[in-house]
Amino acid sequence: MSQSRNLRAGLIGLGAMGRNHGRVLSGLDGVELVGVVDPAGDATGTLRAPVVPELADLLAMGIDYAVVACPTALHERIGLELAANGVCALIEKPLAQSVEAATRLVEAFEAAGLVAGVGHIERYNPALQSLRTRLEAGELGEVFQVVTRRQGPFPHRIADVGVVMDLATHDIDLTAWVTGQDYTSVSAHTVSRSGRLHEDMVAVVGQLADGTMVNHLVNWLSPLKERSTVVTGDKGCFVADTLTADLTFYANAAIDTEWEALRAFRGVAEGDMVRYAIPKREPLLVEHERFRDAVEGKESDIVTLRQGLRTVEVAGAVLRSATEGTTVSVTPALRS
Repeated sequence: MSQSRNLRAGLIGLGAMGRNHGRVLSGLDGVELVGVVDPAGDATGTLRAPVVPELADLLAMGIDYAVVACPTALHERIGLELAANGVCALIEKPLAQSVEAATRLVEAFEAAGLVAGVGHIERYNPALQSLRTRLEAGELGEVFQVVTRRQGPFPHRIADVGVVMDLATHDIDLTAWVTGQDYTSVSAHTVSRSGRLHEDMVAVVGQLADGTMVNHLVNWLSPLKERSTVVTGDKGCFVADTLTADLTFYANAAIDTEWEALRAFRGVAEGDMVRYAIPKREPLLVEHERFRDAVEGKESDIVTLRQGLRTVEVAGAVLRSATEGTTVSVTPALRS
């Protein structure tokens, strides 16, 4: 693809997340936001790009790629139409509302040879990027457990999925990504307290391929906003707060004990605590830069559709476990 001109980008959906994408796209180097699709138009009048009612109107403008930020239930239809028209796509998470729909999207974009990614924005959070680098370097030794807590007030933008597909998919993706391990099984309980069709709270216990134990607590019924990832291992634990992008390390005590019974296990005493200074760039901007580079044919770290499908598979297993009251094995729908 020629890099002598700006890439022509389109945006589909002007909800809360869509407006953020519009803001970033409007100022992104090497990219021109040429049009936006939203049946309701642009009520705020803040976007410089024209807002059109249908995807066909956007495709007629000639675009290199589109950001899909419409409701999850529409991802499959919109995505398949983009793939059929040779347009690359960055699709908001979750990739689709079912494993079957997500699989069809993977197959369509791969068959068309198009760059496509999923907007799992937590991967671009500075705290989690630093955490992943440190885990890869062995700073924690063997990883024993990953615990995430994600809670806050109900987001009124959501109507078509529950807390598992909307919020827990963040934690499923970031856990697999920071550890480099796939999920093998999940056991879950859900409750619905808001009177809506979908679940409002979920508690998950899972296992990763290397035996690491996983816990996720997620709800959108709490006045307390919390985004916490705690990874415990051989040498202590890391605590990542993705609201503030802070990463803290709590070391096991390094002082030798003369008490014979405690020598076998050194994690009973407190060691040093370090909060790392991390450069903090906006995760959404970094996500867009990476995707732009991938569309331009450069080597770039994006969340692939296959990775997005894997997250949908795990989320589907969580919902199935909660419905059936059993532990569910997670098996990939598509082999590499």
